[in-house]
Amino acid sequence: MKKGQVILVGAGPGDPELLTIKGRKAIESAEVVVYDRLVGQEIFNLIPEDAERINVGKESSHHIVPQEEINQILLQKALEGKRVVRLKGGDPFLFGRGGEELELLSAHGVPFQEIPGITSAIAVPAYAGIPVTHRDCCSSLHIITGHQRAGKPLDINFEALVQTKGTLVFLMGVSALEEICKGLLSAGMEPDMPAAVIEKGTTPSQRPILATLSTLPETAKAEHVKSPAIIIVGKVCAYAQQFDWFDHLPLKGKTVVVTRPKERAGTLSDRLRALGANVVEFPCIETHPFIPCPKMEEAVDNIGRYEWLAFTSPAGVSALMDLLNRTGRDVRALGAIKLAAIGTGTDRELRKYGLRADLIPSVYDGAHLGETLCNANPTGKVLILRAEWGTKALTDALDARTISYDDIRCYETRYTAANTEEVRKLLIPGTVVTFTSASTVTGFVRALGEDTDFSAITAACIGQQTEAEALKYSLHTITAEKATMDALIQRIVEGE
Repeated sequence: MKKGQVILVGAGPGDPELLTIKGRKAIESAEVVVYDRLVGQEIFNLIPEDAERINVGKESSHHIVPQEEINQILLQKALEGKRVVRLKGGDPFLFGRGGEELELLSAHGVPFQEIPGITSAIAVPAYAGIPVTHRDCCSSLHIITGHQRAGKPLDINFEALVQTKGTLVFLMGVSALEEICKGLLSAGMEPDMPAAVIEKGTTPSQRPILATLSTLPETAKAEHVKSPAIIIVGKVCAYAQQFDWFDHLPLKGKTVVVTRPKERAGTLSDRLRALGANVVEFPCIETHPFIPCPKMEEAVDNIGRYEWLAFTSPAGVSALMDLLNRTGRDVRALGAIKLAAIGTGTDRELRKYGLRADLIPSVYDGAHLGETLCNANPTGKVLILRAEWGTKALTDALDARTISYDDIRCYETRYTAANTEEVRKLLIPGTVVTFTSASTVTGFVRALGEDTDFSAITAACIGQQTEAEALKYSLHTITAEKATMDALIQRIVEGE
């Protein structure tokens, strides 16, 4: 029987953007993914839809699947000829039992790889403004497991650690925090040595607790610190307040729900995460080109009839390119036609295919697209490719100037939503929901039900038409000054 392969992938400490490129490629090509609980949803979303997913997540003192059984699962799936990814938080070889999992595979001759992950021992302090080494403070870093076996004392040589005079990072040590601090004090470390415990590091929920070695256990108890968290002891902790950059990001601690279609959510989500937001992707609509679409096919076959080709969304561009591809053609079939785009997002979609909009209105909506087209004084016919249900603002503007056009509906918008229960829990004060079109508002409300109480959330709308749709459902709105992603993000940063 053909043997498969097992790839150990370190998912990093929590921030999905800290996943390595090599790790991402492995996940995206997996046939089976065996994963732990500390893997974030954004990384989990990279797993192919047809891949088998096996949850073997571990919590403190509670293992869903014993380690020996995990080893057997990896071996069994590999012997079935599958490409298996063992997805672990942090780095698989740093207290991650990666070596144990490879022993059985090695004994059976199963091919394997290990793709390192960024460890929380370095990344979490960095996100809290703590450099684990500094020439003025220390010249060594020591990473220690603080995990205690049930009923047994910690097996740590505290005297040796104190003598290093280096930075000490304890992983999995929250439950043993008091014992760790007592051990270091008993070994002669100064009571006023700077120390910290950082909860949920590198995530939007990151919480740094700063204290001294003697006061850290009491401080952490008062702050109700829970796992996952790491402990840092050393003079470098004194730099935290000066160097802390993550907690000063403008959207740190803010939850933002992104309702754009799945294939278009990435850009907005990534930019919001870069500003510190906790982003939850909740795509409420999908766009699907009509196949076949006889009217669009006829129009493209006779493209010379038209002077202008107008798009009201990136989906219209995608629908046209899909038609050209299916019929063995490319953008050369469009000839010398002039292109009008409703906004910069649609223009970016055109640029993917080597095209560029000749006309973009100053305000990104149908009415202004129509007005700008009219001001271009077209002498020929206009071809409009847009959604099945679109506003009349564009065609009304053309009608007012008796400009000839063909208005072709080339794709449909379908309302869809998967993680509704998760989003229901987020309908609380402070949550922002982004809406980039009127259809995303409709999809959001349909997914959660019109009788849902939306009064606590803030609807961040990209333009007036989107805002008008949100107000139909009595949503509290904030609206971007211009219908661009830049303006929408700026409005969210500004808040109320």
